Amino acid sequence: MAILKLYEYPHPILRKKCERVTKVDDEMRKFLDDILETMYADKGCGLAAPQVGVSKRVIVLDDNPSDKDESLRNPMYLVNPEIIWKSEEKVLFCEGCLSLPDQRADVERHEKIRVHFLDYNGKEQEILAEDLLAIILQHEIDHLDGILYIDHLSRLKRSRLLKKLEKYREENKEKGEKND
Repeated sequence: MAILKLYEYPHPILRKKCERVTKVDDEMRKFLDDILETMYADKGCGLAAPQVGVSKRVIVLDDNPSDKDESLRNPMYLVNPEIIWKSEEKVLFCEGCLSLPDQRADVERHEKIRVHFLDYNGKEQEILAEDLLAIILQHEIDHLDGILYIDHLSRLKRSRLLKKLEKYREENKEKGEKND
């Protein structure tokens, strides 16, 4: 397995609609393993293929990404995930994204969803998700359509968040220069 390069906003690949995967073979399974390892290395709970530079409809997630006890982890691999049902009830959740480091904002999402997908072995599956799992799935599936969580914010909130992101990057660049 390998740690892959993470692409950050405003890289154009994050805005592309991803292509469907035609088959789940050994090469795809290796990619799924690599993207999952990358997600854990960056302490995320979900990661979509475009975030590592691959424009394919693939996501991985873990709604319990334990750093202390790997046996508690619950990794999921979803190829060509598609939301086929959404509850009318919505919830507000403070989201972050590995492609917008150190930034968070409240986003409204459907409380429950049903997702159809291919699993790690290419077998068709369906899952009814609620709570954190539903939030992660909606966030990651958005990535496959070129949508970021900041697109769900008002223009004012998005502008503030992007200014904070720029400040964060400048501060980290200065810290990096001092450590050289």
